[in-house]
Amino acid sequence: MSDSVVTVRPRRIRLVCWVSAATLLVVFSLVATSLTGGTGNGYGTFQRGDQLAMIGLGVFGALGILLFTRPRVVADARGVRVRNVIGSHELPWEVIRGVRFDRGAPWASLELYDDDLLPMVALQAADKERAVEGVRALRRLHQAHLAALAGDPTPH
Repeated sequence: MSDSVVTVRPRRIRLVCWVSAATLLVVFSLVATSLTGGTGNGYGTFQRGDQLAMIGLGVFGALGILLFTRPRVVADARGVRVRNVIGSHELPWEVIRGVRFDRGAPWASLELYDDDLLPMVALQAADKERAVEGVRALRRLHQAHLAALAGDPTPH
């Protein structure tokens, strides 16, 4: 079997998320600096804690956006490790029936022998040819595994 390792991470969504997180943090920081003086018609006034709370909300929002940079797929001769936005899975090739990337689907998925589909958010249609190459690489590793099970030394 091949000793190659395939690692795939989404490209476009990561760029969008980093820019969005930075923009959100800047906007919340600017809003925080504008929170001074009275609260309008009421008797309250904005305090330093209000400004810090606004910056803190910006930080939490930015971290929430950055969760979408988390997806990754790493595959080798033993199996596939899929890390999505929430949750991770490590699967040996023995439980995987195939690698799917259906037309119109937002991302690729692993078809398992128990008829489940495991989405691989790292292989996004938005990444176009890069995602297609990732799916092809996974399929080659899967074929190499199937060939090794059949006793065929050369993968198809």
